[in-house]
Amino acid sequence: MDASRGNDVLPESATAEEGVKTESGGGDSSARRITAMLIAPGTIWMLLFLVVPMLMMVYVSFWTQKTFSIEPTLTVKSWVAFFSSETYFAALLRTIKIWLIVLATTFALGYPTALFIGLFIKNKTVQTIVLVLCVVPFWTSFLIRVLAWRPMLGKEGAVNIVLEKLGLIAEPIEVLLFTEFSVVVGMTQIYVVFMVGPIAFMLSRIDPSLIEAARDLGAGTWRIFRTIIFPLSLPGVVVGAIFVSVMVLGEFATSAALSGRKVNLLGNIIVTQVGSLKWAFAAVAGVILTAVMAIVVAVLLRFVDLRKEL
Repeated sequence: MDASRGNDVLPESATAEEGVKTESGGGDSSARRITAMLIAPGTIWMLLFLVVPMLMMVYVSFWTQKTFSIEPTLTVKSWVAFFSSETYFAALLRTIKIWLIVLATTFALGYPTALFIGLFIKNKTVQTIVLVLCVVPFWTSFLIRVLAWRPMLGKEGAVNIVLEKLGLIAEPIEVLLFTEFSVVVGMTQIYVVFMVGPIAFMLSRIDPSLIEAARDLGAGTWRIFRTIIFPLSLPGVVVGAIFVSVMVLGEFATSAALSGRKVNLLGNIIVTQVGSLKWAFAAVAGVILTAVMAIVVAVLLRFVDLRKEL
């Protein structure tokens, strides 16, 4: 009797285990279906409006360019023309140079501002008010904000007048406007807020007890900043750098308005070629610009894993 009961128990336990496995498998399958349904709209949107247009741009860059039209005969003439032209290659190098300068200036101005907002202002309401004040210029038209620098930096502008009144210069400085300097100043003023926001957000998340503990252990201000504050704010720096980089690399309006079209960036080349109906050549410049942006973002993301930090 005992042996038969033992034999009867084994099939029942095996059946129970199989039921649990079946239920678990069904649950996993249902979860996968729900996940797929949730990500499907975003995936389709990205495919239709990002991946497909980019692939089409690459394809068009190899089309044959006629005087005012293109035909789908594949060729590399547009690519060869771009890299063999000193003007266009110089525009690419100038774009990278101005991007590096603007990235440095926005960080140099944005990090101290974010440090003040995120650490020294304890009241969350006041933090929000200060951040809103940083965003106030965006309530004005982009073009107005850019063109406002022309009377400021002109030969008879406000900056030269103030410097002359202070006796710092004998005659107006002409290099303030219609140069790379004016383009950098305009871009820095426009995009610095995109550096301030993410950094201030990360700094506001730092537990004050970490800083107090470091002080109790004898750490100085510089060491606290180097070992605690800056590492914890690095994700915000990376996010801000990505925002600034993508927008500056694709710029064309600021350079055209503040340089009098003397400083041509890659974005200006694209606009000019599209206006001249040189679609294949414009596609080449667009592919190169997209590749540069992708490389920049990939390099920046190497510094920190945003999925874990944010």
